[in-house]
Amino acid sequence: MSAKVNITNLPTRRPFARRRKVCPFSSDSAPKIDYKDPKLLQRYMSERGKIIPSRITAVSLKKQRQLARAIKRARFLGLLSYAVK
Repeated sequence: MSAKVNITNLPTRRPFARRRKVCPFSSDSAPKIDYKDPKLLQRYMSERGKIIPSRITAVSLKKQRQLARAIKRARFLGLLSYAVK
């Protein structure tokens, strides 16, 4: 004979539980977003020259706006390219 199992008492697991991402610019020791630092800005650009969205890089909304503004300034000044050939 098989024993009946009460489903409500079993532990539930989320199939796609992800760890909450933390903004890389929010800590005290984090680098400042500056348009004169192309090496830092290139980390947040794709190989085609596009700005990577914050849902992928885990940058907060406020810092993503600053990052986009810095990338656009660096492009205008010629420190970064608009697109890769």
